[in-house]
Amino acid sequence: MAAKNSKDAGDQLDLTALGDAEDSYTAKDLAVLEGLDAVRKRPGMYIGSTDSRGLMHCLWEIIDNSVDESLAGHCKKIEINLEADGSIEVHDDGRGIPVDKEPKTGLTGVEVVLTKLHAGGKFGGGSYAASGGLHGVGASVVNALAERLDAEVDRNGKIYWMSFKRGVAGIFDGEGPKAEFTPQSGLRTIGKVSAKVTGTRIKWWADRQIFLKEASLDIEEIYARARQTSFLVPGLTLIVNDNRTKAVTTQTFYHKGGISEFCEFLQPDQPVGEVIRIYGTGHYQETVPVLDDKGHMVSTEVERDMEVDIAMKWGDGFDATVHSFVNIISTPKGGTHVQGFERAITKAFNESLRSTGTLKKNEADVIKDDIMEGLTAVITVRMSEPQFEGQTKEVLGTAAATRIVSAVVADKMKEFFNTTRRIDKANGRLILEKVAAASRTRISARTHKDLQRRKNALESSALPTKLSDCRSEDVTRTELLIVEGDSALGTTKAARNSEFQAILPIRGKILNVQKASLSQMLDNSECASIIQVIGAGSGKSFELADARYGRIILMSDADVDGAHIRCLLLTLLYRYMKPMIDDGRVFAAIPPLHRIELMGSGGKKGEYIYTYSDDEMKKLTAEFKKAGKKWKEPIQRYKGLGEMDADQLRETTMDPAARTLRRITIKDAAAAEAMFELLMGNDVAPRKEFISTAEIDRDRIDA
Repeated sequence: MAAKNSKDAGDQLDLTALGDAEDSYTAKDLAVLEGLDAVRKRPGMYIGSTDSRGLMHCLWEIIDNSVDESLAGHCKKIEINLEADGSIEVHDDGRGIPVDKEPKTGLTGVEVVLTKLHAGGKFGGGSYAASGGLHGVGASVVNALAERLDAEVDRNGKIYWMSFKRGVAGIFDGEGPKAEFTPQSGLRTIGKVSAKVTGTRIKWWADRQIFLKEASLDIEEIYARARQTSFLVPGLTLIVNDNRTKAVTTQTFYHKGGISEFCEFLQPDQPVGEVIRIYGTGHYQETVPVLDDKGHMVSTEVERDMEVDIAMKWGDGFDATVHSFVNIISTPKGGTHVQGFERAITKAFNESLRSTGTLKKNEADVIKDDIMEGLTAVITVRMSEPQFEGQTKEVLGTAAATRIVSAVVADKMKEFFNTTRRIDKANGRLILEKVAAASRTRISARTHKDLQRRKNALESSALPTKLSDCRSEDVTRTELLIVEGDSALGTTKAARNSEFQAILPIRGKILNVQKASLSQMLDNSECASIIQVIGAGSGKSFELADARYGRIILMSDADVDGAHIRCLLLTLLYRYMKPMIDDGRVFAAIPPLHRIELMGSGGKKGEYIYTYSDDEMKKLTAEFKKAGKKWKEPIQRYKGLGEMDADQLRETTMDPAARTLRRITIKDAAAAEAMFELLMGNDVAPRKEFISTAEIDRDRIDA
């Protein structure tokens, strides 16, 4: 027994020794990343990701540096060039990056800015009162993640040049990132220029060792960012040249109107009143570490000023469109400045609604959602050294912004509603009445909410008689198929699985809700049937959780009329049941256009092949001909769903195991609504211009 214990003890000692050898963890195991190595090792920490989003973020970092020069009053034009060789160039006419030597490092300003993290002119010095860049890592991060970067600076009557390879300074013997490279520090003078000419040109090739192969620049997103910046910095011209293809395109963005014009541009619905512009300033103190003369960080209490500039406009829609910015940086996730705005505006509206008698004494106060309904707002603050959450700068964290924005909004909104100017007074009355109406609608909808629930809808005898409901109540399985025309109803009912597939036929083309009012929409039997059957309400009172079906599938013929009906249905869903689309629960069925019957040996029947477009049919028949296969002529072409028998419809369009569905995204619905607004809306001028200038394929016109 003792021997056994001795053996066990020996085994234990051996295992312990083995564990020590494998799991040793001492200081020599620690890795210290120097300089830009940290960026290349963990790029996601600095640019968010290494896909297209990260590539775009690198471009924003360089553009924002140029915009900061404009905010400081030294830059009037920024040019962005996308080249065919994969390079990106940003050129501004600002002061130019400093070219003299920085005393602590002994390096020129260009090399410091492009190779040292947390180095720049935005750390409490007098160079920038308000800027988008504040961490001092933007340009150096782009350099670290570039296979090659060239920096050219016009300053002091000279042209200075410097190149880098993955963050290392040196000289390339030739053009492009594949040229031979020799590491070498220092700035070169390559020419002369007029002493009045200043500016910076940064050109780089993204490093494909870092970025994913599919990462690319989205030209539409660049246009949107350039347009946004031109609104936020009135007087600044931004030129975007896309030289990546033979058809070179150039877009120029310049706006004098500032955020008032931006607000009108962003508004998605019909306006109620005019733009309200409020401006104010605030003062706060902040304790921040500041570099002293000896290079030490000393906690110092500094005085700060903040400018608040807000443009607001209400429309007849249900959704709020709020864009917030700090200096010129978009904060899509809001922050303390948006919190201050929302807090003050609710109080200001309630006070004005009571004082003007728009709300009666027995009526409840309005809430934030009532005020935000149909609101388009641009909220901007300008300040020194804002505190963001992370390098991507999506959320403002400076605590003082809540108090200052709240105070400015409260003061200016009170002043606006109490104005004696006739135009402003009429505008204010329109907005107050709209908010009060939204509040009453919300309260009324809440009172009658039980009528919209699934249980009541299922038990209600008021459900349309033409609805062929399914047996299952499991929303994760159920589908509502909205079918075009009564002719296809019989076939569709025979082809469906009645356990989870419900059928609602609609007759012809439903009402164009883009042009109709809410009451007209509700009076329309087809629109009312769709809303009633889905059972979740409409507009602001729509509750996704109350929807009776997990999927809405639009089934229309594969022709021009079918596409028209699908667009009308999409417009209805987009305007009054948008959460269904947001949640990915709306689909379009894809019925086939042709059925090809292959001939078997000895004239026997062969297999059936379905195709979904003329091109696919032609390509397939060419392949059959090449392979020596024969098919029955003429090839059957379906003009509508009603021409298929139940087996064919089930097999191609309705059976979850075999069908193809196209998920409708918010972009699809928005495009449908935009086209209907253009072609069938109330504004005649854009429609006239479209008809007179658009290149329309006459074969697609059902005439």
